[in-house]
Amino acid sequence: MTRGDEDGAGIGAADRPGERAGGRPRVVVVGGGFAGYNAVKALARTVGDTAEVVLVSPTNYFLYLPLLPEVASGVVEPRRISVSLADTLPRGVSHAQGEVDDVDLEGRTVRWMDPEGRHHTTGYDRLVLAVGSVHKLMPIPGLSRYAHGFRGIPEALYVRDHLIRQIDLAAGADDPEERRARCTFVVVGAGYTGTEVAAQGVLFTRDLARSRGLDDDAVRWLLVTRGEVLSGLDPHLGRTAARVLRERGVEVRTGETVEEATEDGVRLRGGEQVPTRTLVWCVGVRPDPLIEGVGLELAEGRLVVDRTLQVPGHPDVFACGDAAAVPDPGRPGQYTAMTAQHAERQGKLAGRNVAASLSGGRRRPYRHRDLGFVVDLGSTDAAANPLHLRLAGLPAKAVARGYHLLSMPGNRLRTAADWLLDAVLPRQSTQLGLVRSVSVPLDSSSPEVPHHPQMAFPPERSSGAR
Repeated sequence: MTRGDEDGAGIGAADRPGERAGGRPRVVVVGGGFAGYNAVKALARTVGDTAEVVLVSPTNYFLYLPLLPEVASGVVEPRRISVSLADTLPRGVSHAQGEVDDVDLEGRTVRWMDPEGRHHTTGYDRLVLAVGSVHKLMPIPGLSRYAHGFRGIPEALYVRDHLIRQIDLAAGADDPEERRARCTFVVVGAGYTGTEVAAQGVLFTRDLARSRGLDDDAVRWLLVTRGEVLSGLDPHLGRTAARVLRERGVEVRTGETVEEATEDGVRLRGGEQVPTRTLVWCVGVRPDPLIEGVGLELAEGRLVVDRTLQVPGHPDVFACGDAAAVPDPGRPGQYTAMTAQHAERQGKLAGRNVAASLSGGRRRPYRHRDLGFVVDLGSTDAAANPLHLRLAGLPAKAVARGYHLLSMPGNRLRTAADWLLDAVLPRQSTQLGLVRSVSVPLDSSSPEVPHHPQMAFPPERSSGAR
């Protein structure tokens, strides 16, 4: 099915590859995360007006995902980390807002559905698949119904409202058992996201509890993980984060898993039943489900590519970021980790290599150097190892915030202003109620956008229960 500008795409979708006005080739980039966004920027700057560049993504912004925990804890406003595509991408890039549901490699076309439910199809001369990742699910009873993930603005807004709501309801509860359950918060997964959500969340909810007349010790946070905190990274980062969490009273349960989730709590592997109304799932990610239906070779669920990010046997298709199994030059026989650092670097390389493939230039292999990582733990605490220099406390905090400001493609001044205001003013604790539970299902192929309440997802939890 092919539709042109009358469907609102504005991309000349009816044209076939190589037969467009002016003879310009078209490059379609699917996905506007770290990989796709940087691929488009690098490509557009390299090819100028000699090629048509189209970005297909569900939102009209680039999400700076590392600061999402600060949105959920009320430190920064959501628009600070939502960087406008129109304001930051090179001029001449076309943005098609929608979710891709079909890729036809033989016909060299991509089909997507826009926010109003209309389908559009466009041809391509080069295709870059940078669709990113979604929540990694496990066959745990009740998980999809009672847990919420943390991959997009809708989920962060929901979690923020949910935390405030639980403290408000706890303050008004006459039953001590209900109050205890509402003040208990369980996070599963101790990677970047889970660690930062627990670290930021315990500070936020304790401030809320004090403002509602509850005791500090009324709030209980559990961080449940199969391995160690920040496993796989520099041990300094994990040790520092675990120490800070425990000093704040977070119960760090290593070597533990959730066996079942119910409306009233969770059951851990050892049999312990934890009464709670809050389960945040941060176990990990898996490639976007679109990848499974493309019909290309997969490795560990990701598209197989060579070191230049080209799909073998398909010289017109490239892939990068979480969707691609990119050979890791530093670890022979393994693939690069699914991190923002790799996605950003691979996106830039993909853009340059696509440009080279169009002009007959030389494509370059992916290389990277580990420059270190930062973990923001809220307040004045952080952990960092820039250039393998181990830092904690205020020095690490300064490095972490400096790194984020340099990495963000926009809104730097507004983000810094929010940080400053948070340091001198109490956080606002209003429930906006803009995102309901049914709008952010855990089993979602697009956590970036809220789902329509009438779609077939788990029903909203019973009135007042969540």
